[in-house]
Amino acid sequence: MNYKSPVYNVISVPIEKVKPNTYNPNAVAPPEMKLLYESIKIDGYTMPIVCYYDKEADEYIIVDGFHRYRVMLEHEDIYEREKGKLPVSLINKSLDQRMASTIRHNRARGSHDVDLMSNIVKELHDLGRSDNWIAKHLGMDRDEILRLKQITGLAALFKDINFGKAWKPAEEDEQQ
Repeated sequence: MNYKSPVYNVISVPIEKVKPNTYNPNAVAPPEMKLLYESIKIDGYTMPIVCYYDKEADEYIIVDGFHRYRVMLEHEDIYEREKGKLPVSLINKSLDQRMASTIRHNRARGSHDVDLMSNIVKELHDLGRSDNWIAKHLGMDRDEILRLKQITGLAALFKDINFGKAWKPAEEDEQQ
């Protein structure tokens, strides 16, 4: 097998062509954003932004690296120094696989917004992914998935679950 990791094919992409995904549950507090800015200011971009290339829209959709992308958007000194270009490594995966990749990247680094994680579980479920698939690909146990499903409060997330039969009240005639 001649597999080559995406990081060996980093390309330079104008930031205007890079777009955030709609599902990232990761949040970075202001002190950490300031530290990220300082890191990029002092060390430069040491890690590429991981993207999926959408040929139809001619856009690079972020899978991992949203906050590094944000630093360039919000800091003119970084934008000018980098000539408005971000280092990007590409992955070519389906939406469900990109969502899973985003979560794996994020979970390896820090914490998540619970409501956004619940939405991702819902979206993956809507895409036809089972709890077992979600557990395996997002590094969650079944209890965590259950809790996230409960947060959304959507019965649709439980439609494929087999529940035991509830008791059935006796007819009034039978009770007398």
